[in-house]
Amino acid sequence: MQTSDLEGTALDYWVARGLHEFIREIHFTDSGETLSIRGNDRGKPWDGRFLPSTSWEAASVVLERACRLEMSDHGRGEVVCVATFGKHGESVEGRGASLRIALLRAFVRHAFGETVDDEFLRRPQTLLGDRAEAIGEPSAVASVEDVPAPDGRIGDIGSAPRQ
Repeated sequence: MQTSDLEGTALDYWVARGLHEFIREIHFTDSGETLSIRGNDRGKPWDGRFLPSTSWEAASVVLERACRLEMSDHGRGEVVCVATFGKHGESVEGRGASLRIALLRAFVRHAFGETVDDEFLRRPQTLLGDRAEAIGEPSAVASVEDVPAPDGRIGDIGSAPRQ
């Protein structure tokens, strides 16, 4: 998918993936429609919803990472944002219906390039640098050896009685 086409939950997800230095885990709530994160941004713990595409509070973590920012409103519902992230970073451009969307698209382009995967797992993930790995759900069965025996008797602990 082109970074210039990202919106909604997909945009929120790729922004979170780009913030791997402060986000440790990504979770999805509300049937996979809402992004939730766990992390620590400059000493401030963050554990909850992360919706930068709809909230300046969440988008501010991207804005604070911009070293240089230029914007222009071309009218017709299009804002162009040219941003530089990092002291020696290259300028990247993002476009969107608002400054926030244009900034976020520029950030994702900076972090991942022109394209990102179309599919992203709507499962809990942990971020390991710029990689994401699914967090396994704990098994209901503690171990293979603890599987119930249907022919066992109640109270049978399987050891010889003491004498």
